[in-house]
Amino acid sequence: MKTRSVAVALAALALVAALAACTPTTPGTTSSPSASAGGTAAGSDPAHPTKSPSPGTSASPTPSPTSTPIALPTDCKAILSADVLSQLGDTPLNSPVYGPSGVQSDGSLICIWADPKADTTNITTTISRKYRGEALDTLNGLVKTDGFSCYTPDKGTRCEKEWADPKYPVTDGRTLFWRDDVLIDTRYSNLSPNGYTSSIVASIFH
Repeated sequence: MKTRSVAVALAALALVAALAACTPTTPGTTSSPSASAGGTAAGSDPAHPTKSPSPGTSASPTPSPTSTPIALPTDCKAILSADVLSQLGDTPLNSPVYGPSGVQSDGSLICIWADPKADTTNITTTISRKYRGEALDTLNGLVKTDGFSCYTPDKGTRCEKEWADPKYPVTDGRTLFWRDDVLIDTRYSNLSPNGYTSSIVASIFH
């Protein structure tokens, strides 16, 4: 991961304080995206993290839950655009080699794109119900403890980080997006289709 400047570090600390200080907003309202002009928004590359916003441009994540719960998806391919699917190509989906996948007993969906013959190339996404307090605690912890960068595109909160794989000469990463009590959590290694997370967001919150 590239070394951040002191200013960016201060911005990350400011975001931690903002996350911890969040209070629920009136039901039925949502916050507006407030990433910096140079940040990634609706059409962002879901697997490639963007640079964190400049100091003073980030906003605390305050999207409020909707009155009717957002339905969790049940099909790993249906939530991706044709362009993202073409980038995944022949990568196998939900091979039993990797354990539980597909729709789970709690309604969550696990999608594992990985070739059992490959050493590390894979991308795994879990889409689950995550209520506001627990979600913000999780995101706040990633910022404070693991150095994730967060911003607020698409009326939600997105946190992300990339790092060098400790064993192979490839890039690993994690991207999370939370909105309306739904958490999209993606971990990847050497497989990061352009537009991946944004495609899922567009499908769920259309």
